[in-house]
Amino acid sequence: MTTRPLVRPATTADHAAITDVVTRAFADDGTTVATLVDALRGSGHVRAELVTEAEESVTGHVMLSRAWVDARRALVEVLVLSPLSVAPEHHGRGLGTELLGAATDAARGLGSPALFLEGDPGFYSGRGFEPATPRSFLRPSPRIPEPAFQVAVLEAHEEWMTGPLVYCDPFWVHDCVGLRDPLLASLEASG
Repeated sequence: MTTRPLVRPATTADHAAITDVVTRAFADDGTTVATLVDALRGSGHVRAELVTEAEESVTGHVMLSRAWVDARRALVEVLVLSPLSVAPEHHGRGLGTELLGAATDAARGLGSPALFLEGDPGFYSGRGFEPATPRSFLRPSPRIPEPAFQVAVLEAHEEWMTGPLVYCDPFWVHDCVGLRDPLLASLEASG
């Protein structure tokens, strides 16, 4: 019988371990994404930060930061799930799924009407996320492939709360929105 991993709120004591996990989890060597994590913390836009832990070591991390839907009636504060990182040696153990579920629960607890992410629909669609465009949300950048722009519409959502998603500044300042060529061109050509 396997036990569920411990998911808990991150503390300042976890920051070095989180940087290590994020750096090793991302193919660009993680430094851009690790820098984004630090910038989001410093910006005041982080609403939740969670980790998984095994044997008193951080094995995974997820961050929820605020963003907005520019709806016709008013700006609507929503959440963006980014980044989601699992240490490579812990892949395949369900940690990403556990973090995703805990992050979605945290978003509900914060009263967010929607939780957005950029990611593989093959992974996220079975975990409560769906394509955002058919729900009348617009991508914040054309560099986000349409299938990767996903949302979990939560209980606080109302029908009028649709429109373009607007990320907070750190995503733009650190160029962490969407994909860049040649990967973007390759995905567009195969789609």
